[in-house]
Amino acid sequence: MEIVATEFPKIKRGYLETLQINIGYKCNQSCSHCHVNSSPTRTEMMSDDIIKLIPKVIKANNIKLLDITGGAPELHPKFKYLVKEVRSLGVEVMDRCNLTILTEPGHEKLANFLAKNRVQITASLPCYRQENVDKQRGKGVFEKSILALKQLNSYGYGINEKGLILNLVYNPSGPQLPPSQKELEDTYRQELKDRYGIFFSNLFVLANMPINRYEKYLNLIGKLKEYNQLLKDNHNSRNLNSVMCKTTLSVDWKGYLYDCDFNQQLGMKRNDEINHLDDLLIPLVSLKNNPISIGNHCFGCTAGAGSSCGGALS
Repeated sequence: MEIVATEFPKIKRGYLETLQINIGYKCNQSCSHCHVNSSPTRTEMMSDDIIKLIPKVIKANNIKLLDITGGAPELHPKFKYLVKEVRSLGVEVMDRCNLTILTEPGHEKLANFLAKNRVQITASLPCYRQENVDKQRGKGVFEKSILALKQLNSYGYGINEKGLILNLVYNPSGPQLPPSQKELEDTYRQELKDRYGIFFSNLFVLANMPINRYEKYLNLIGKLKEYNQLLKDNHNSRNLNSVMCKTTLSVDWKGYLYDCDFNQQLGMKRNDEINHLDDLLIPLVSLKNNPISIGNHCFGCTAGAGSSCGGALS
């Protein structure tokens, strides 16, 4: 049975805590699971005017965290400017890093910059074995990722007493739900320490969303309907109170607002008149209790233990 939007329960927003911005689609990788369809050939980039608007919006709305994603967000020429501006406000900044960008020519000082500004890093590493990572993310990616992780560790990332957060992200290679986050984190921690002497803060397990590039892949192997049904059959209503869309707003490279990053990629507009970053500068504007746009893919966030940009929900 095909999942339809009306089958997912209606949900409303809580207080806005996180602004997640997609700063551009250009990336130095082309991962098979990428729901953004990022690649080295993409040219979409957030304008300087929108970049300058972000700190104002954060200050006006007392936002606690700026979550920067892409593409490889570090490829944007104003990435460092934005980080410094937001950190000067005393607001936390998270960089969703693909790790290999740290090994690219011209980015040799990036790890030092991130550490100096105490930027949280959330980095994709879908396995602790080379063959699995390279199959999903491209040949040679695992080796570069290990080099990058060692570099980050050398600056104090992932070392408890240093206080620099380095979170790793796992997502399944095939059309199944991710395993227990706690059990897999223990395995990751032991394997990466024993094999490479690498340390990290937390492991987040994410379900793959059946949209864009991954949807095409599932359709190609004849597993799209089966995977959608798997997500629906494993819907866990207890996760509805903690889905990320309740406290997070997603911003595209043009400054338009969406209830989540997945809605952004599907072009699903919000259900109210607050549609652009400019709208968040209006005095006394509030998103609390506003309806959230929902669709088939939302079951990917509530299935099983749940899945969000911050890992499992339960």
